[in-house]
Amino acid sequence: MPHTLAAPAHSEVLIKKSRFIGCVQPMADRASAQAAVDALWKQHPGAAHICWALLAGGQSAAVDDGEPGGTAGRPMLDVLRHQDLEGVLATVVRYFGGVKLGAGGLVRAYTDTVAQALLFAPKITLQRMATLQCHVPYALEGLLRREIEGASAELLSVQHGTLVTLQMRLPESHAPAFVERINNSGQGRVGWL
Repeated sequence: MPHTLAAPAHSEVLIKKSRFIGCVQPMADRASAQAAVDALWKQHPGAAHICWALLAGGQSAAVDDGEPGGTAGRPMLDVLRHQDLEGVLATVVRYFGGVKLGAGGLVRAYTDTVAQALLFAPKITLQRMATLQCHVPYALEGLLRREIEGASAELLSVQHGTLVTLQMRLPESHAPAFVERINNSGQGRVGWL
């Protein structure tokens, strides 16, 4: 099951006088990630590089920011993938210490900085959610509301017309059993949309 982060986590690594400041944080999309990186440049105007990787569905990215191609962004993205994360931004601010690390040294430095931040990052499991909608006679509204609450589902909307239409969201894996339970309780008077 994929995970995301509950809160940001930070790390700092010193390698041959270069300082690597890492952060991993929950991030929904590329525009938000770019805004976070822009804010880092304002916080660290003397930094040599700010490399980053975003794993957010179809909006993933790996940016080397002037480091040799494939030595920063891609390895950082690989760390996020290896940890089975989704909706996460990893950034590493580098202050150059005057000693070149070589391609292998850069890959190790960026991956280690991200991996160390992830050690302290609080992770939460992501669940696929299903949205269901049904209509019931007024007499069954109370029963359905109790079932929704008992299933730890989220009631999204209720509309009162000729029938009561309820829309709810619950974990996808719980949906088939929930629908079956409602159909049995409703004795054929529940209509699913």
